[in-house]
Amino acid sequence: MFTGLIEDLGTLREIRTGADQAILTVGTALPVTEFTLGESIAINGVCLTVTRFAEGTFSADVSPETLDCTTLGRLSAGAKVNLERALRLSDRLGGHLVTGHVDGLARIVERRQDGNAWRFSFQGGTALCSQLVDKGSVAVDGISLTVNQVQDDSFSLAVIPHTLAMTTLQERRVGDEVNIETDLIGKYVARFLQTGGHRMPQGVTMETLAKHGFL
Repeated sequence: MFTGLIEDLGTLREIRTGADQAILTVGTALPVTEFTLGESIAINGVCLTVTRFAEGTFSADVSPETLDCTTLGRLSAGAKVNLERALRLSDRLGGHLVTGHVDGLARIVERRQDGNAWRFSFQGGTALCSQLVDKGSVAVDGISLTVNQVQDDSFSLAVIPHTLAMTTLQERRVGDEVNIETDLIGKYVARFLQTGGHRMPQGVTMETLAKHGFL
């Protein structure tokens, strides 16, 4: 489990790909001497397992499923990556609950300055966007952000200067794809509101939420 608060902007040192797997080696300023083999770490929002570590670097194996469903397989040596170690139960939850399980990809369709922030708009498809709500949480390449507005197949958000400077969003441009994880609690609520494998015909309304104990 993660929070979506990026701890370090690492550098991909090497990516070795084979017929059925890949191995990522990442350079980082994180305290690698404190790592343990088998611990979880999020790379661009994807939960992976630390398999090796040395001074200033660590490695993680990536399965074919992960390569197919995320942007990790498209990275090349020298790429910057967002890093976050797994959440401890004693830590502050400064972002939101993030599992590191990517729900889908979205493409940047707009990037523009808006006052002191940068506004990003994403095309994500109806299935992905149906799991988002205005002012709700979303993880973009592992970064905990607040959704400004959701439409049928797109959504937008604003990024403050600090977040832009400390994450890979500083390099993202129109046309780039990013990993998206929708809000964990929202997914469980949506699943709960299914009846017999079908969504309730009235959708999520105030009456439906009250009936099922959410209000």
